[in-house]
Amino acid sequence: MGRKAVLLFSGQGAQKVGMGKDVADNHAPAKAMFDAADAKLGYPLSQVMFEGPMEELTRTSRCQPALYAHGLAMLDALKARVPNLEIAATAGLSLGEFTAHAAAGTFDFATGLGLVYQRGSFMEEACQATEGAMLGGEEPAIRELATECGIDVANLNAPGQIVLSGSKEGIEKAAGLAKERGIRKAIPLPVAGAYHSRLMQGAQDKLAAVLSETEIATPAVPVVSNFAAAVVTGADEIRTTLTHQVTGSVRWVESMQLLIAKGHDFFIELGPDATLAGLLGKIDKSVTVVSIKDLE
Repeated sequence: MGRKAVLLFSGQGAQKVGMGKDVADNHAPAKAMFDAADAKLGYPLSQVMFEGPMEELTRTSRCQPALYAHGLAMLDALKARVPNLEIAATAGLSLGEFTAHAAAGTFDFATGLGLVYQRGSFMEEACQATEGAMLGGEEPAIRELATECGIDVANLNAPGQIVLSGSKEGIEKAAGLAKERGIRKAIPLPVAGAYHSRLMQGAQDKLAAVLSETEIATPAVPVVSNFAAAVVTGADEIRTTLTHQVTGSVRWVESMQLLIAKGHDFFIELGPDATLAGLLGKIDKSVTVVSIKDLE
């Protein structure tokens, strides 16, 4: 591999039944990681990943540690195949930012696994305690809808692709007003709750308490926070950005533009699908993105 790569890690929604099975069957260190995850969490996460059912894998408390473990297992397999791999930086969409930090050495596999499991559990509890929803649409009119309907901008994923999040009533109002405001596409998303909105405040507060007691090292390579759309290095800064990300907007477009402005043009996506490659293609078609979903 002749140039340094920026590693990208998937966010919630990328999970698929069967994820990680081939790497576990053919790469012993990956199997050891999945076994360690099962033991730490006290339930068969790997079985849910490999066999489903999808309803169980989609649970927030399941899919977040599943995506974290999958991303790091694929990275280990990639390093075995490409021993001279040079990592320029890491980033991850929402949950994937925790995987990016683990890949950069901010915390070890077990510590990060515990964090994402607790994050997912706290967010699942918040979903059950509130009636929330999410809506995807096109900018700039959809930003105005968010303000008018008392909901939040959750994700800025790509040019023309913004996700709103908030109360069910607010999302329904926004969806109803979208057409008359000239928004050609406004699609309710099939999610369990209002991620990256004020309705996740309870989950954010609980995660903040956990992060305050977590040992945080200086990352070995730059990690881009998609809450700050900036490289984060200090322990307090990392704790703050990972905390505020729960209710804050995912500024993915700005995060990718930052990396591209720094001269990076080769990205490797490690996750069960190619969502991030698709988004990056909309952000800047001049860069190269390779999606690694399995050993093949």
